[in-house]
Parts: sequence; structure tokens; C-alpha cells
Amino acid sequence: MPAASAAEGSSAGEKRSTITTAKAKAKAKAKAKARQKARVKARIAKRSAYIHKIKHTPSAIQQLDDDLGGELRLASAKALILNQETGEVLYAKSTDLPTPIASVTKLMTAMVVLDARQPLDEMITVTSADVDIVKRSSSRLPVGATLSRAEMLQLALMSSENRAASALGHAYPGGYQAFISAMNVKAMMLGMTRSQFVDATGLNSGNISTAEDLAKMVNAAYEYPEIRQVSTAASYAVEMDGMRRPAEFRNTNALVRNSDWNIGLSKTGFINEAGRCLVMQALIAGQPLIIVLLDSAGKYTRIGDANRVRKWIESNRLVAKMG
Repeated sequence: MPAASAAEGSSAGEKRSTITTAKAKAKAKAKAKARQKARVKARIAKRSAYIHKIKHTPSAIQQLDDDLGGELRLASAKALILNQETGEVLYAKSTDLPTPIASVTKLMTAMVVLDARQPLDEMITVTSADVDIVKRSSSRLPVGATLSRAEMLQLALMSSENRAASALGHAYPGGYQAFISAMNVKAMMLGMTRSQFVDATGLNSGNISTAEDLAKMVNAAYEYPEIRQVSTAASYAVEMDGMRRPAEFRNTNALVRNSDWNIGLSKTGFINEAGRCLVMQALIAGQPLIIVLLDSAGKYTRIGDANRVRKWIESNRLVAKMG
């Protein structure tokens, strides 16, 4: 065979060998991927069937997670994750234990304010009655600051401004005590049988609830467009007399500024007795979830827990299978 022909034959053979090797690798990779997909599908099917079977025994769901090796471990002392559409419990931890709820209270405050149908453009003034003399918490709203009811609502929900929440309560028809009574009546109407409210801010540790009750409250609050809008706003600037420039307030939940999240409602809370709390409605893996995280010790633990929930749901695709 001439030298040129021999070289061409060798080159063609090497090319065929390379193509064969590449095809074999691709085939092996596809088989491995199919096996992994089948394992995940079987695992999800088993979990889904079991959850439907034990819908009202969430502790068993956690045991199943441990058995399958896909456990969700949260640092929050009390937690509840459920599908908002179906009511299916995806995770539960000490959900029936009453606990102080801090500024998560303000979701109830907002609902009672909106239920009263008072003009949102009516001006409300912060008074000395709105100053926290129990916890001595700070506020960027000085006594004498006058804002519209809508702006007070914005700051109370988004930035957890205690004086704004208190001012809303004092501006309620019948006064502050009538407002507190309305909060408790609303709670009973929502079936929050293990909850009580004694103030509009959550600074008083006498405001108590359970993760189960708070899931009901979040679900109800989600029906208010105003609450959805203002609780998820990243920031808001207000003009006040005596200030040269508008004061900018930021959302206390950093996750609303995270593009990985699709949050429909949010509220944080913290006092020493309650720990750090976070409740949300969020769309994860195509399904609406209610997330309740209570009594978290670390400053960023509730955020870490929320991110763990999202990654757990997405990786297991559990919600999509249960839709």
C-alpha cells in the first residue's frame, strides 16, 4: 500500500475508534442518568404515597425522610411547611406548641386595619403612646411624625416599625383596646384556637401562637393584595417634617431581594422570648408553599433554614408530584 494510502487508512481507523468510544461514553452516561432518574422517581413516589396516607401525622413524614436519606434538618425550634393549595404537610416540627411570635403579630395587625376599611390616605400621627417603654426598642419614627395610614401599614409590615403598628392600633375605631379585641376575634374566626394577642406590635411576649395557627394566619393574610404588595417590597422612602431628605426603610427579610426566591408574602419577627421568626408564602418548584419558622437562635439561622427548605423542595421535586 502506498505511504499516503496507509496514512489515510490509519487516520480513518483512529477516527472510527474515537467515534465509537464517544458513543459508548454517551450511552453509558445516558444509562447512568436513567438509573438515577428512576431511583429519584421511585423515592418521590414512595414519599408522596406515604404523605397522602399519613396526611395528619407529620412526625411520620420526618421519619420517612430519615429512612429515605433525604431528610430536611432545620435549626428553628418550631417549623411548618405545607402546600397552600392542597394543605399537605411537607415538614412539621413542634407545630402545636404555643410560643411568643414577636413581630409576626403585625400580619394580624394589618388584616384588622384593612378589615376596618378606614381611608388609607388618612393621616396618622405617632404619639407618646406609641413609644415602647417595655423593651425600649428603637424607632426611626419620632413622636410627632405624621404619615398616611397606607404608609404606616407599609412600614409596619415591610420594615417592622413598631411605632407604625402601634399608631395604626390607636387610630382604630373605638381605640386601642377595641383594636386588640378585634385582633383576637379575627384569630378565632380563622380557627387560631391556640393564639392570643395583647398588643399590635409583638413586643409583648403575651402575643402567642403556634406554627399551625400561624399557617392559617399567613394563608388568610395572603388574600389581601395590600399585604402581599407591601410585605414583599424591598424598600420604601417616606418624607417627614424636619428631615432634609426622604428616609429610606428596608425590608427586614433579605430574601425578598434574592432573585432565587419568588415570595408572595413575608414577615419577620424577633424578641428574646420568641427568638428569630420568619413566615412566608413562596412559590417553589411551581407550587405555592406556606413556610413558618419560629424560635431560631442565630441571627441568620432563619434565613439559612428558609434556603434549606427551598433547596430540599427543589431537589426532591416533591411539591410538583403532589400538585
